[in-house]
Amino acid sequence: MKITKPVIIAGAGPVGCTAALRLAQAGIPVRLLEGLSDLPETLRASTFHPSSLDMIDELGMMDALKAQGLVCRKYQYRDRRTGAIAEFDLDVLRNDTKHPYRLQAEQYKYTRLIWDELQKNYSHVAECHYDHAVKGVHQTADGVEVLVWDKGQEKIIEGSYLIACDGADSAVRKAVAITFEGFTYPEKFLVASTPFPLETKFHNLALVNYISDPEEWLVLLRTPALWRVLIPTDPKVEDDALWLSDKWIQDRLHHMAPHDQDYEIIHRTIYRVHQRVAKTYRRGRVLIAGDAAHLNNPLGGMGANGGIHDAWNAAGKLMEINAGGDADALLDRYDRQRRLICMRFVQEHTINNKRLMEAKDPDVQQKRQADFMRQAADPELARAFLLKTSMIQSLRDEQQIQ
Repeated sequence: MKITKPVIIAGAGPVGCTAALRLAQAGIPVRLLEGLSDLPETLRASTFHPSSLDMIDELGMMDALKAQGLVCRKYQYRDRRTGAIAEFDLDVLRNDTKHPYRLQAEQYKYTRLIWDELQKNYSHVAECHYDHAVKGVHQTADGVEVLVWDKGQEKIIEGSYLIACDGADSAVRKAVAITFEGFTYPEKFLVASTPFPLETKFHNLALVNYISDPEEWLVLLRTPALWRVLIPTDPKVEDDALWLSDKWIQDRLHHMAPHDQDYEIIHRTIYRVHQRVAKTYRRGRVLIAGDAAHLNNPLGGMGANGGIHDAWNAAGKLMEINAGGDADALLDRYDRQRRLICMRFVQEHTINNKRLMEAKDPDVQQKRQADFMRQAADPELARAFLLKTSMIQSLRDEQQIQ
């Protein structure tokens, strides 16, 4: 059945923006609602995998995003204790993707590009609203009524469907009574960002590095302007002020790479890390996507990318409905495809990543590093490995789920 009432999208992060632009390009009316007064420019997700870049390219946004990012063809798994390096080259995927590399670009650059694109070229089908926080949802026989808080006033927005991309604390997920199953890690993760050229402190440092160590593992990731250092904290000490202090951060950075003066710290944040998946991704005419549907630790950069894949799938299903497809069957398939992929691949892969990175047994670390180096040295093994970590394989598997 032709969709005439707008599809309402809660949340203008990378997930909501992807869904909004894909639907608008298909001529389907959209209302994109952002609860804040502007798009946040926080230093959150900053890695776009080849699978997501193919989608962004299809949206016509690739050149603009690439101009603001860093192309990362190679990334490394390093053993901090022995100095061994396993380097994977995404160019082995050149026959599997148009973009055999990661793009390092902060997510706010992507959302800003799409918000501007919607307003400039799709205002005839897309409305974008700041200060519209969703507070409640009511479903009718042929649509949804969404309660929003608009500059201190409550109002109802009517639509055909609602895609909830409103984050981990999703008001929509709660409003439609979907449970968020899983667990929270005992330790918090700290991210410190510095403009110091850390590549001068390490031999042959890639733009993305996973560094294992029985005492303290790390992730080093380069964005266009900064190096981001992810460090786990001690779960036995609940003291955010300590972890965010100059003294502790400088101590950890100097332990990582001794330096004759303090490192300049541009940004610091500490957060809890979860592994959670919603009980269902669909409740009637309401779909949930991105962090509203699933959370995982950041090792592998699969959270935001998985959310973009959710958005692509959800928008695609609505496009099929608009063309006359069976709505219930298609939306149920969205739930099966994206939730099963999350459970079978993303959750399993990210949990395993963390377990191996933090292993205390040196023999386990040595075996892990040897396995990475064996795969990296063999083009066929490397391709199989990178098909998984780039999330290309998960998209192929998704299409087999009916």
